[in-house]
Amino acid sequence: MKLGFACKYLNSDGKQFFPFRATTRKRFLSLPHAERHQLVHEITVTNLNNLYLTLEHLATLPAPLRMMRIGSDLLPLYTVPEATPLFAEFLPELYPLFARCGELARAHDIRLSFHPGQYTVLASDNPDVVVRALEDVEYHTLCACLMGYGKTFQDFKINIHMNGKAGFDGFKQSFNQLSPEARLMLTVENDEISCSLDDVLQAASLCPVVLDIHHHWVKESEFIQPDDARVARVIDSWRGVRPVLHYSISQEGMIPEQGWPDQQQLGVSKSKLRAHSDFFFNPTLNGWALSFQAFDIMCEVKMKNLAREPLYQWGIAQKLIRNPLAEATRESANVK
Repeated sequence: MKLGFACKYLNSDGKQFFPFRATTRKRFLSLPHAERHQLVHEITVTNLNNLYLTLEHLATLPAPLRMMRIGSDLLPLYTVPEATPLFAEFLPELYPLFARCGELARAHDIRLSFHPGQYTVLASDNPDVVVRALEDVEYHTLCACLMGYGKTFQDFKINIHMNGKAGFDGFKQSFNQLSPEARLMLTVENDEISCSLDDVLQAASLCPVVLDIHHHWVKESEFIQPDDARVARVIDSWRGVRPVLHYSISQEGMIPEQGWPDQQQLGVSKSKLRAHSDFFFNPTLNGWALSFQAFDIMCEVKMKNLAREPLYQWGIAQKLIRNPLAEATRESANVK
């Protein structure tokens, strides 16, 4: 089991190591052509170098901690129509920076993913929204392909939600418009408002399903268990690749610090229960998440790796996660 973190790698003070840079569309459009070019070029180089430094650090961690979601602003404003042509001018010279990131990740078994934002809605009933969603998925696909992925089924994960008024039929129609590489990498998850796990499982024949257990609890008031028949269908959708589960809990103060929270007793709106906590403070819920032994887990929590690592140590202590260091020590002793 791997435990991942999303986008930002934090030091003990809560500040980001190797941060990605970004800019705003408004600022970009206020600049003349040459300065626009310089801005996106400099930010892109910084982001690719800092991604490499982050991966280099992850490579020193125990194997279960080598999992990361890369921020979507790797190439700033790439899908903005005024910016896209600028990238064509300089991106080829940066191919080696992409390639070395992918090579390092594969050499050290670091599992990588992207998660396009909430406005990437392939199942929208608005054709303009679908066009932009397709562009956004293909942008993330380009980044992954430049790192050497998109060659085999789920060698890289690009995860989106299936919400949208066009439903599964709209999602399927959009999915079939994606490039072959994007179709190899795309996954779809349930959400807490409009698209249940049962809804998302309609897509299992197209792409893998990512189970978000917090979203499921918020929407259905149910703590789904690993032996649920729907979980077996989720696993099957990955076609032999180790599946990914998303784990988060409600914010501190919203739910008890121990035990199973009951939505009726809490008397808190679902909109408030949606928000993610800083840390994984409830051991009952931690044990629940780690009981999904067939899955790698993306930890969706505000304090990123600083929250993930205590969960990892707790999981080792509870014998829910393997301890590679202890196993290596035992193996070495047996050899001697």
